[in-house]
Amino acid sequence: MDIDVLVAGAGPIGLTAAIELRRRGVNVRIVDPLGEPPQYAKAVGIQPRTLEVFENMGVLRQVLDAATILRGQISYTNGSEVGRMDLTLPGDVPYTFCGLPQYETERILTARLRELGTSIERGLSLDSFEDSDDGVSCILNDGSTVRAKYLVGCDGAHSVVRKGLGLTFEGGAFAESYMLGDVEVDWSMPSGYAIRASHVDDAGTTDDLLVCIPLPGHKRYRMSMLVPDELLPDPAGLDGIAHGFSSGKAPELHHIQAVLDRLSPEPTTASAMRWSSVFRISHRIVDAYSRGRVFIAGDAAHIHPPTGAQGMNTGIQDAHNLAWKLALATQNFAAPGLLDTYDAERRPVGEEVVGMTVRNAREGIGAGESSIDTAMRRQAQLLVAYPDSPLNSGEAGNASNVHPGERAPDARGLTRDCVQFPIRLFELLAGVNHTLLLCSDGSEDSIGDCEKQSAAAVHAAHGQLDVYVIAPPSSDSVYSTLPIIRDSDSQLCAAYGVEENCALVIRPDGYLGYRGDCAGISGYLSKVFAFNT
Repeated sequence: MDIDVLVAGAGPIGLTAAIELRRRGVNVRIVDPLGEPPQYAKAVGIQPRTLEVFENMGVLRQVLDAATILRGQISYTNGSEVGRMDLTLPGDVPYTFCGLPQYETERILTARLRELGTSIERGLSLDSFEDSDDGVSCILNDGSTVRAKYLVGCDGAHSVVRKGLGLTFEGGAFAESYMLGDVEVDWSMPSGYAIRASHVDDAGTTDDLLVCIPLPGHKRYRMSMLVPDELLPDPAGLDGIAHGFSSGKAPELHHIQAVLDRLSPEPTTASAMRWSSVFRISHRIVDAYSRGRVFIAGDAAHIHPPTGAQGMNTGIQDAHNLAWKLALATQNFAAPGLLDTYDAERRPVGEEVVGMTVRNAREGIGAGESSIDTAMRRQAQLLVAYPDSPLNSGEAGNASNVHPGERAPDARGLTRDCVQFPIRLFELLAGVNHTLLLCSDGSEDSIGDCEKQSAAAVHAAHGQLDVYVIAPPSSDSVYSTLPIIRDSDSQLCAAYGVEENCALVIRPDGYLGYRGDCAGISGYLSKVFAFNT
């Protein structure tokens, strides 16, 4: 076997997969047919949940340094303001919405992967592959053959990997085509707000549209608008899938200015165009995210309208879900069936996102939601969950607490020895392993029980488990071989609905795997890890 995993495609999804595998010591190659990374602002919205993923991956500071805040959206129809939506989230969520051009996201992730000892092999692409019981034979475009234990296709809407697996890609295409441009304007619109301006005819039909998403810089936006007839692409689209950038004539500055002259809320002049293209939109999803030793993620598995900036974020979280499972499999630590949970967990998410973005494109963001809070949390991807995952174990808890299969929320106000300031739960989850939190009353007997339970659990997890005791402030003088975290403000216990002598297992991708008494820990671990003699 030449390598553990070959990743086809070096966009944000392929880079996330490669980073997460390399963080776990997996031998990875990542190939991409482009000689240079593209410099277009395709995906620009970074969701709060993805920022949590980036924190875990070790790139959050770089992302925040390069990004701009997205505060909301102001909508205009026929020149009059008709709505204003603020992107607000409650205080229990650590991050808000931000904007970052895709090429900046790729630059940051590429640098992180390089820190981990792996570089993108550019000018190389996957031509074909053959899966077998013991590995995947991958033929590259230079004629070489790579033998890998697993293949991950992050190669976009026209994926070679998806086609090679023979997967269906059911859905349809939007009749409209759009042109995109990365420009600066001189208007007085408030910073951080997207601008949506439309014209509605006497029959109530929208016949002209302008959407401007803030980018880092001085009054810089990625603008999208209906494409004029002279720039319309071939309706058939590449390989019959009408999705992605057109290879035809790109819009010029005067095309964008013409739309601004018609629809801008105030007179403005566009300048400094960095990039433009014509874009087609489809909505499709595969019938399976994996077969055998081959997996797909991102646009290779699901495509949909860009409404609400769901696409790249969903793909990044596909890769984040898959990578830790693949890493255990390459080390022969994975329980039978663990890799099957990738499809079981992520395909329902893809189906929901495709449906939501199509609905939002037609009816507006938040259509059909019960409240603005729910709408904002869903757009932030904080409600992505795996309620039917075969990995879920233990007690559900009451309706106000996090359940197995749901995102593990952060908690503040924790303290520990040698640190003079309060810490956050997410600081304890920054590694690559599962995390076991053992809730104790702080007594010596209780701490001793935690130590015994910890030893058995770490053994069952082949050492891939970080253990902390969660104790009240009164446990200051107790001896322990385990790190003690004091829940001084009871935020953690309240968020998770736990009491003394309870246990929580948080997965490497930031989801709660188990909650309940300590006796049930082994049941969860047996679903994830191979039996350890």
